Amino acid sequence: MSIDAATVARIARLARLPLDAQAPPQTASELARVLDLVGQLAAAPLDGVEPMAHPHAQALAWRADTVTETDRADALLALAPDARAGLYAVPKVIG
Repeated sequence: MSIDAATVARIARLARLPLDAQAPPQTASELARVLDLVGQLAAAPLDGVEPMAHPHAQALAWRADTVTETDRADALLALAPDARAGLYAVPKVIG
């Protein structure tokens, strides 16, 4: 795809990017190379290729998903200054 310096200057102005006078020609060639690469990627045959969410086949690589802590609700409620019926009791704030 061909991009000229005027197009680069217009895109930079719309994106509010500062661009000096020497940058548009060089930036135009770089953008053209990027767009050519995108065109090559778009032309790749993808028939029968399943989308990937992650490149690794393992769901959990480090350890098994098992419970490692016991139920500590009673111990934590015992630390509260006021607990009733298994809940933290707090003072009434709004009238």
